[in-house]
Amino acid sequence: MDGPSGSGKSSASRGVAKALGLRYLDTGAMYRAMTWWVLEQGVDPADTDAVAARAVEPEIVSGTDPDAPSIHVDGVDVAGPIRGARVTGAVSQVAAVPEVRARLVALQRQIIGDGGIVVEGRDIGTVVAPDATLKIYLTASAEARAQRRHAELAGGGAEATTVEAQQAELARRDKIDSTRKTDPLSLADGAIELDTTALDLEQVIAEVLRLVEERGGSAARSGPAGHHYERA
Repeated sequence: MDGPSGSGKSSASRGVAKALGLRYLDTGAMYRAMTWWVLEQGVDPADTDAVAARAVEPEIVSGTDPDAPSIHVDGVDVAGPIRGARVTGAVSQVAAVPEVRARLVALQRQIIGDGGIVVEGRDIGTVVAPDATLKIYLTASAEARAQRRHAELAGGGAEATTVEAQQAELARRDKIDSTRKTDPLSLADGAIELDTTALDLEQVIAEVLRLVEERGGSAARSGPAGHHYERA
């Protein structure tokens, strides 16, 4: 499941995984974890060469329980820190570095290779798992996405900000994500585009489950179309 920030893919993916009894992987959290590590090491996220040179260093471990997704870097639980403004402001820069993407895509394919999983991000259908049984691209209006992100941050006790500020930040990230040279955000071949602007979370989950059922449930049973990924 791909889509821009604020489209609802994280909540929807977790809900679908729970409903189908599948594992869940938030690939965006992996890029955030790498960004957190880069910042902790004192590396300038805008220094592409420096980020690329050190991208192989941190050990990043992603949990796949949709009820309690986790992310650790070198044994440190970073689930909270990676959602802060510091990481959010730098993650698109770090995620655009080809060496970072190559490292994390390899890790993602290793996890996906076992099948039975719902995966969300920005390049899942185009790069990470192009042979997935079911590919969905979630989208929503800029206003709806900004309102959702504002509510999410406020509910999580994050720093107060306005909806307008969130909309500007999402537009900035969208531009970086969709124009980067390596694996830009785009609609994958064969993906079903689902506009969630007028839908609540339960409606989005129900629609995705309907699409799974239309495929005969094969998306739930087989994972990425029986595709075998070489372990990295």
